[in-house]
Amino acid sequence: MTEISGKIALVTGASRGIGRAIAVALARAGADVAVNFKNREKEAKEACLEIEVFNRRAIPIGGDVSIAADVSRIVRTVEKHLGEVAILVNNAGITRPQVIDKITEELWDEVLQVNLKSAFLVTQEVLPGMRACRWGRIINLSSIAAQLGGVVGPHYAASKAGIIGLTHSYAALLAKEGITANVIAPALIETEMVASNPNARPDLIPIGRFGTVEEIAEIAVMLAANGYITGQTINVNGGWYMS
Repeated sequence: MTEISGKIALVTGASRGIGRAIAVALARAGADVAVNFKNREKEAKEACLEIEVFNRRAIPIGGDVSIAADVSRIVRTVEKHLGEVAILVNNAGITRPQVIDKITEELWDEVLQVNLKSAFLVTQEVLPGMRACRWGRIINLSSIAAQLGGVVGPHYAASKAGIIGLTHSYAALLAKEGITANVIAPALIETEMVASNPNARPDLIPIGRFGTVEEIAEIAVMLAANGYITGQTINVNGGWYMS
């Protein structure tokens, strides 16, 4: 994976779960990694220690990526301590499961802001550096909910479908500048979010089990290293949705 070696990666929501696994996998492939977190500083620092095992630099950076001022501060911090962001993984997100008649406007706004607006804000902030270098990888985490509706609710499905549209636009607009943009759409991965949702059952999946965070991380590393894949949604879902 020489394409990744020495590159600077920013992974949002990386203190645990999928984000943490991606951060560690990128470091194993040769990247220096900024580990963003909102509340879990201890876990973010632990993730950085995992990364340093591979002789890569790592810094934990707290901040809410759904707030523009925080995003600006996060990116400036990465640039100061590591360098220009070349690989961006927009992973931060929330689920907030709710039955359809209990979804309020406030809940809708919260989920869209954290899951979709954050990806826009962080991408816009790192794009000038990527465009100046004419090299960049944007990897956005969506969900099978964008394709099938899922088990969380329409608010979550809409936020994750928006991620796919956002990614398609960046991919089309930036293809000639050495910048790729792709989506990973997982289904029922073994994380705290899945464990807390009683509707998430492995029998829903043809393969018959939950996925692992490492299986998602493998795809993220592949997309970071590949300069010819862009505008694609990579489905990692055990056969639940086939395309």
